[in-house]
Amino acid sequence: MSKKSANKPQKTQNPNAKKSASLNPTDDELWRKIQTHFPEANFLQSPEWGKVNILIGHKVRIEHFADVAWCLMIVKNAKRGRYLEVPGGPLLDWNDQALVRRMFAVIEKVAREEKCVFVRLRPQLRAVDSAKLAGLKLRKAPMHLHAEHTVILDLTKDENELLADMRRQTRYEVRRAGKLGMKVICGGDKKLFEEFHAAQSETAKRQHFVPPDLDTLLAERQAFGEHIRIYLATTAEDQSVAYGLIITCGEEAEYFEAASTELNHKLPGAYALQWQVIKDLKADGIKRYNLWGIAPAGAKNHRYSGVTTFKTGFGGEVVEFIPAQDLVIKRFRYLFNLIIESIRKKKRHL
Repeated sequence: MSKKSANKPQKTQNPNAKKSASLNPTDDELWRKIQTHFPEANFLQSPEWGKVNILIGHKVRIEHFADVAWCLMIVKNAKRGRYLEVPGGPLLDWNDQALVRRMFAVIEKVAREEKCVFVRLRPQLRAVDSAKLAGLKLRKAPMHLHAEHTVILDLTKDENELLADMRRQTRYEVRRAGKLGMKVICGGDKKLFEEFHAAQSETAKRQHFVPPDLDTLLAERQAFGEHIRIYLATTAEDQSVAYGLIITCGEEAEYFEAASTELNHKLPGAYALQWQVIKDLKADGIKRYNLWGIAPAGAKNHRYSGVTTFKTGFGGEVVEFIPAQDLVIKRFRYLFNLIIESIRKKKRHL
């Protein structure tokens, strides 16, 4: 790899890179304690994610039992029915059935107080642990909730091990990016987020998906501060090729959003970007890198099938979480939602 591509990327200033905003003054401190008990926790249950949702107009509730259980809940209004979303949670000891029942009683109580039709949750539980949800009156949701199938890299390995774990073609593209003199920068300034949004809007037109709006991206920037960065891979002549939005929380980082230009079809911009992200996260002491959504095994027509080969090429562990679950509060109104979402799932190839 050339010296140019091996350098740590230039970072632009983020004026919001102060202590991240929180729902309550005590939330941040308690959240840090919770994270030490639950290494599987990621940003989806963080006070920062709660702040993002408040900034874009949702009501957020946090319930906890000292530092042994935590649940961030988001009230969402949809034409098909108001519902309560629990992303990446709740966080608790799933082997403690009394604690589990206590937390789910609280979740149901909150849903009824907020006049929700149903609760949708996707705990950080592997699919092999599905039996732990028995007796909770849950049913599989018709739509997914965040990444249920993903690839997670172990960043405690050294760089040579990480390179060796890659698929041969992936390793070749990483090295080719260096030979081509491709550059990678990262930062958190508003202009870079706006540039990313414009590029992602064009990517969405080509690949037929609905991207987050600019207000949501700027809310994420405001809430996460220094823990959110946009990476940009360019040619040696500074032409934009690929973008990635990276969020770090505790010991884990997520490749949460992506975008690219037409040049990415010809040049290994996304490979250069990922390799630089991996090196930076290692330098920052991050232990896990979650590459986010991939297609389930054998799902050739899935919307994520196109990125699955790319992401799995970096090695790591393919992880399958328990699929999103629904707790029905209002049966007849839920049936209407079920029909609408089942149709939408087929149209979107999910």
